[in-house]
Amino acid sequence: MEQWKLKLNGNWNELKGKIKQQYANLTDDDLLYEEGKDDALLGKIQQKIGKTKEEVIQWIEHL
Repeated sequence: MEQWKLKLNGNWNELKGKIKQQYANLTDDDLLYEEGKDDALLGKIQQKIGKTKEEVIQWIEHL
């Protein structure tokens, strides 16, 4: 999970654009990233796309 945090911090704006292309129902509010609140972000994404936390992490890592 730590590796995911580092990748997320470095590329979040780029990743956010790719995420919104694939899941148009995710809003900017859903994708608001705050330092140290990774679980909250993952939870919002999970609820909207119906995947597990692990699936969401894997998906984001492969964008």
